[in-house]
Amino acid sequence: MSPDRWIATAAGLALIAFIVWFFWLKRSMGFRASETTGGYQEAMILVKGGYTPDTIIVRSGRPVRLNFRREETASCSDKVIFSDFQKSADLPTGQTVAVELLPKSPGEFGFGCPMGMFRGKLVVE
Repeated sequence: MSPDRWIATAAGLALIAFIVWFFWLKRSMGFRASETTGGYQEAMILVKGGYTPDTIIVRSGRPVRLNFRREETASCSDKVIFSDFQKSADLPTGQTVAVELLPKSPGEFGFGCPMGMFRGKLVVE
């Protein structure tokens, strides 16, 4: 194999490794939801090319309010699904939509778009 083919192969493998890390293996530190005077643990989540922040940390046994603000028009991001809580919400562009949950036990609970391209995690301590 010629040197230019070795370089192209190595660059291709490096790109594949980066894509796998970025979409499936990357872990974020997480954002701790703030306590409100109404007793809710609350966080604002921006929906634009994904969820920012994509990991929300809350305490069990207390109500949670996640406010989603969608700033894009991609059809995949028009809904968020919390399958572990049997909840979902439509996310109109430019509007803030609150999703209220009551996590009763510790664990990690995923949420995402219907196609699974956008994913987030609710960490309950």
